[in-house]
Amino acid sequence: METVAHLNGHTNGTARQAATERSSDPIRIAYLVSRYPAVSHTFILREVQRLRSANFEIHVASINPPDRAASVMTAEERDEAAATFYVKREGVRGAILAHTAVLMSSPRTYFSGLAFALKLGGTDLRRLVLSFCYFVEAVILGRWMEARGLRHLHVHFANAAATVGLIARRTFPIEFSLTVHGPDEFYDVAGLRLAEKMAGASFACCIGQFARSQLMKLSSPLEWGKFEIGPLGVDPQFFTPRPFRTAPDSFELLCVGRLVPSKGQYILLAAMSRLVKSYPKIRLRLVGDGPDREGLERAIAANDLGRYVTLEGSVNQDEIRAYYRQADIFVLPSFAEGIPVVLMEAMAMEIPCVSTFVAGIPELIRNEVDGILVSPSDDRALAGAIKRLIEEPDLRRRLGEAGRRRVVEKYDLDRNITHLAEIFADRIGGHRRPAQGFLQLDSSLSI
Repeated sequence: METVAHLNGHTNGTARQAATERSSDPIRIAYLVSRYPAVSHTFILREVQRLRSANFEIHVASINPPDRAASVMTAEERDEAAATFYVKREGVRGAILAHTAVLMSSPRTYFSGLAFALKLGGTDLRRLVLSFCYFVEAVILGRWMEARGLRHLHVHFANAAATVGLIARRTFPIEFSLTVHGPDEFYDVAGLRLAEKMAGASFACCIGQFARSQLMKLSSPLEWGKFEIGPLGVDPQFFTPRPFRTAPDSFELLCVGRLVPSKGQYILLAAMSRLVKSYPKIRLRLVGDGPDREGLERAIAANDLGRYVTLEGSVNQDEIRAYYRQADIFVLPSFAEGIPVVLMEAMAMEIPCVSTFVAGIPELIRNEVDGILVSPSDDRALAGAIKRLIEEPDLRRRLGEAGRRRVVEKYDLDRNITHLAEIFADRIGGHRRPAQGFLQLDSSLSI
């Protein structure tokens, strides 16, 4: 079995020691996700796969079924779906069986968990109903964990699934941790009970300093030692440089992301309206799907952009590289982000990127060094940045090459999974005491 120290071809003392101690007794973790597999969360699947290769025993549960039919999933996704426990698929019968078993075996903790869930709901009737539903799901989840002897639950995103996880922690003898991405989790701190989740978690992995800072804002400094930096990453051996085109006949722009307001696709269309006047051969592909699709289609028609903009729909991970290979410039004009994996993918393929000064993006892209950043909502500045890249092939090449170096140095998937494996070994495996205080900074993650 491959150890964490071998994931990126090098070893260090901590990883070697942790891997040796785990070699015959893997750390067993239940992962909980709202929906798995999902086309926009392929990074979770990659994380699970690599942790398993590092001698972790990962069991995945999902509240909801996959976002696509099996016939349109990748082979890897189909395998994951077949092995995943789906909470809602248990139905009424499964819920009754789980609740009856827990009520009979441990009535005190059952009612303690119920009381905690209802307390989370407060006095709002809708929230009370939701909290009761989360309790129903938490008991199903907890029984599934009990049957497998799992004692630690890790949740991706501090959303409703994390609420289920928090209630499960209060109902069963398990520990609970989570990975916080942002920024969506920070918009409704009270409604998502983020402070309670931080208090109830044994630790939290933050994908960057921005996410960590937001958790610090709502938590006591006494809890800041719980917050680990665990960056995401991509495989630079999978996302390899595409051929550079000095003077393409048609400039290909690419934007990958869900069609939702936070991604700023309307601003990109406004920028396109400016650009097509000077560059009639420019083309934009929007890859992704979501609730804004119809509105974007109307905006494209209203601004006579039908010849220039194509909505490609959702694309699986095994198909996305074909779109990256065609791109001369990658654009992500987001209003809100964590640290987008799609930017890492584009940068790894040496595509010069234009994005915005929001949330965690400047942790990934240093303006004029690894890409170009503009103010969010400023379509004039966005068009200007794209215009610069169109007219300056040397700048395109320099930023593309620098972007790949940035990913290889700081966002290599195997290196960052090695770091995550060490966090789990420390925090769950007990190979050292959890960090105390709030100035436990990891020099290996410095810029």
